Amino acid sequence: MRVARAISEVFAPAVVVLLLPLAVAWAATGHHPGLTLLWGLEVALFSSAIPMVFIVRGARRGRWDTHHVRDREHRAVPLLFGLASTLVGVGILVVGGAPRDVLALSLAMVVTLVVCILITRRWKVSLHTAVAGGAVAMTTLLYGPWALLLLVLLVAVAWSRVVLGDHTAAQVVVGALVGPVFGGVVFLLVR
Repeated sequence: MRVARAISEVFAPAVVVLLLPLAVAWAATGHHPGLTLLWGLEVALFSSAIPMVFIVRGARRGRWDTHHVRDREHRAVPLLFGLASTLVGVGILVVGGAPRDVLALSLAMVVTLVVCILITRRWKVSLHTAVAGGAVAMTTLLYGPWALLLLVLLVAVAWSRVVLGDHTAAQVVVGALVGPVFGGVVFLLVR
């Protein structure tokens, strides 16, 4: 259980969405450190940090059970807030003339979030595996087939969510498909 809990925290959506924008911005800016930080941190701020602060504050006030918002019925407000924050970030990217791959990442995250919100209205999908699966797809599109080694981490995340009792096997499999099928395809089409 301790290993599963650690994997679930280390590869939580908020953590992945802090790191993935930096990896995308690194490739998109031609490995320019300053521009990587500028664009990567902008996406991380609006798609991870701001939504996570909202979620943690809500959990502390008793609006939902934990920062993972395990109860499906309570997920709508945090997910919609995350979507709104990400859309503000997209607007800033457009106005600021962000590199196309960075904008593609944000739009892929918007689409993935919308799909997860729609699924969550009736059924509980794993956001952990949706984000991890999308990250593997986008990293592979940017950096090549060697990035498929990250599938090991996706499997570990899926395993951890099931072992912890937060999701069924079906919920993690659907999440693992939603990320690449929706997010990965949007990323590929926009970039």
